Amino acid sequence: MTERQKDRPWLMRTYAGHSTAEASNELYRRNLAKGQTGLSVAFDLPTQTGYDADHVLARGEVGRVGVPVAHLGDMRRLLQDIPLERMNTSMTINATAMWLLALYQVVAEEQGADLAELQGTTQNDIVKEYLSRGTHVFPPGPSLRLTTDLIAYTVTHLPKWNPINICSYHLQEAGATPVQEIAYAMSTAIAVLDAVRDSGQVPEERMGDVVGRISFFVNAGVRFVEEMCKMRAFGRVWDKITRERYGIQDPKQRRFRYGVQVNSLGLTEAQPENNVQRIVLEMLAVTLSKDARARAVQLPAWNEALGLPRPWDQQWSLRIQQVLAYESDLLEYGDLFEGSKVVEAKVAELVELAEAEIEHIEELGGALAAVESGYLKTRLVASHAERRARIESGEEKIVGVNAFESTEPSPLTADLDTAIHTVDPAVEERVVAALQQWRDTRWQPPFNHPRCSSALDRLKEAARSDANLMEATLECARCGVTTGEWAGALREVFGEFRAPTGVSAAPVAVPAAAGSALAEVRRKVAATARDLGVGKLRFLVGKPGLDGHSNGAEQIAVRARDAGFEVVYQGIRLTPEQIVDAALAEDVHAVGLSILSGSHARLVPDVLERLRVAGATDIPVIAGGIIPSSDAAALRDAGVAAVFTPKDFDITGIIGRIVDEIRHANKLDPLEVPA
Repeated sequence: MTERQKDRPWLMRTYAGHSTAEASNELYRRNLAKGQTGLSVAFDLPTQTGYDADHVLARGEVGRVGVPVAHLGDMRRLLQDIPLERMNTSMTINATAMWLLALYQVVAEEQGADLAELQGTTQNDIVKEYLSRGTHVFPPGPSLRLTTDLIAYTVTHLPKWNPINICSYHLQEAGATPVQEIAYAMSTAIAVLDAVRDSGQVPEERMGDVVGRISFFVNAGVRFVEEMCKMRAFGRVWDKITRERYGIQDPKQRRFRYGVQVNSLGLTEAQPENNVQRIVLEMLAVTLSKDARARAVQLPAWNEALGLPRPWDQQWSLRIQQVLAYESDLLEYGDLFEGSKVVEAKVAELVELAEAEIEHIEELGGALAAVESGYLKTRLVASHAERRARIESGEEKIVGVNAFESTEPSPLTADLDTAIHTVDPAVEERVVAALQQWRDTRWQPPFNHPRCSSALDRLKEAARSDANLMEATLECARCGVTTGEWAGALREVFGEFRAPTGVSAAPVAVPAAAGSALAEVRRKVAATARDLGVGKLRFLVGKPGLDGHSNGAEQIAVRARDAGFEVVYQGIRLTPEQIVDAALAEDVHAVGLSILSGSHARLVPDVLERLRVAGATDIPVIAGGIIPSSDAAALRDAGVAAVFTPKDFDITGIIGRIVDEIRHANKLDPLEVPA
């Protein structure tokens, strides 16, 4: 077979961005020079949730999990010397997707690019933010309007752009089974397409163009046969929906177009070198089958469970893709699974179950109604709890975690402080100072932006009407408006939204049978409550800052509830002040803080200090998340009672340890362990 007959390789991306626009631009240009074929921009949490770097909720979060982009100047520096007309850029941005695309478009205009040639993707799937990732801002209705307006705008003005990337990736991380992934993602697509059709902004004869630009972003777990079948099932369900519900006749427009990031939260802190083979197997799930092959692939780095990967780690993941695409013979053959009875049976099973769940969601009123009622979140929390229970019991084995735990010392992690990239804490101060300078000088030379107050007024006026919001947003971008100002103006009109947590309605996943570990913890909880003279021990689970990955916090809350605690869990995005106020008001006996974004070094000590000032030093504080060992030691030195990281998979054991810390803080004798 000649080289000309080979399939083209998929787009190869690395999800990247940190610290500042300048530092991220340097990283992008280096990665492109190494053979990366598309950009995948990671924005920091303040940018994703519509806050400027000097907002109280942005403390400790600036530049941590992505790049801060507060205004047009930042976007110019982020994309400097990168020719956007020849680039395919994916932007992981949702609630503020319209704003970031407007900034991107204006920079492209300044480069002299033909807007009709711009290629890339705005993630822009707000439904999964309510369920898993937690960067939503506005209520579901206005959020869907922003998505609809962006889709309608791009179909006309940026015809090669993918205006939405409907995500099942984050649903799997939140506990979704393959059936739930397919069903919930497809239900989201139905909600979006119905909204675009019903908005009247796109003529009926152009709905095929809309469907043809819908893309998906999926997760590939380590069960790679099932994952490959899932992708074939996805394509089959999508083809049927677009043909039957929307009447799309062109098979090219009905094609299931997807990019993939393999399962980051499935990577382990224990024996992290095993993550390399996990990443390879997960990549095979979305590349082996030609008929269901991803159009773009980005792989995490082996050390993402430890912290922020270094450029070398990202290069390793890029090279994994390149070896498969350029050294193996994969691209020389047709579909390897055509005619397989095993594969066909599994695909048919997934399709049947997913279509039944889609029908059930339709009966509930559609995806947005199922978000607002809490149905989808409750189902995800329950599925996640069931999986965690299988891991704890040993039924589901994870190498190096609950099986084959003995290990030789790893040279990759011999010096943990250099095994990951660290963000200089002084970055936040520099970003805040630069933001203030922008605000003070944006209408002066060399920028000469018009005063932005009138642009923000026009944005609010458009939001109160049924006008498409993209033109007003572009005007704000050109006027030098900041991310926080744009989102703040829309918050005035649309309000904000706190999504259901799914915790209270989640079923019991681990039975407290006599002699079980949970039964023993329940005994300790009841005995400690009696010793303290209270009806129930009260435990506050808090998510300080902007980290919306609440899966771990939810599982701790559910297990604490099942162990006999009264649990106070108010969801995500709280300030240290709010957490301490709630702890005092609810008279809790312990506080658990969950942070995966890297802001623990700033936010956890803040909570400790506020409790100390309030005279509540008898309330132990427990921290959990992706916390490097040196940071964990610093937190313990600051007064944190215990630190748990992803290697601590025994949730029942964690709850037992929390009871021990409550007894210690209240000067109670340790409980005798039954013989």
